[in-house]
Amino acid sequence: MDAALFRSCTAFEGENRLISGPLVEVALTVKNRLDSGSGIPILLFDDITANMLELNLCGSKQEMIGRLPEAVARLEQSPPQEAEPERNGRRGRPKLGVVGREITLLPRHWQWLDAQPGGASVALRKLVDQARRDSGDRDRQRAATEAAYRFVTAMAGNRPGYEEAVRALFAANREGFAAQIAAWPDDIRDYAIALAFAAEAPNAPSAPA
Repeated sequence: MDAALFRSCTAFEGENRLISGPLVEVALTVKNRLDSGSGIPILLFDDITANMLELNLCGSKQEMIGRLPEAVARLEQSPPQEAEPERNGRRGRPKLGVVGREITLLPRHWQWLDAQPGGASVALRKLVDQARRDSGDRDRQRAATEAAYRFVTAMAGNRPGYEEAVRALFAANREGFAAQIAAWPDDIRDYAIALAFAAEAPNAPSAPA
């Protein structure tokens, strides 16, 4: 079964959390809710990025499930994975997500890269991997901050304390952020905090039960 169906996400019905869990379960719950005649707007959020998922819920449940991988693909907007071109009559390495893009460097940079074992591509990959290791915690916190910002902007942009909460969020002021959103609806507040500080726990934020 497509892994996209199990992507963790959360649906909000108005200001209340409707359901959190694998995308396929969330989508079925949302479809049932809408088919029952609920007139309350429902928004779906990816639990890692807080990007909103747009689903086509028309047709049967099986038809809807069949379209879920396309919704995830649109969310990710990932470039196609390509194998490296053949060299010396031999096929390139298997598909590993390698994507060819143009980069611009000064001649001295190219000279240094070309002199490295494995050539420029291998050297660049090693440099990027090392930089990712060195800045991993910082990058994870930045991603969590941006996810929380997307969510609170979508769900609470007009609520009291929003601007102050955003300033505290980007200042990594956990206490200040929590204080500014304390009066918000419980589900919105708790999910925002889970997103904002997800970097402190390596897994996806756990929505409140």
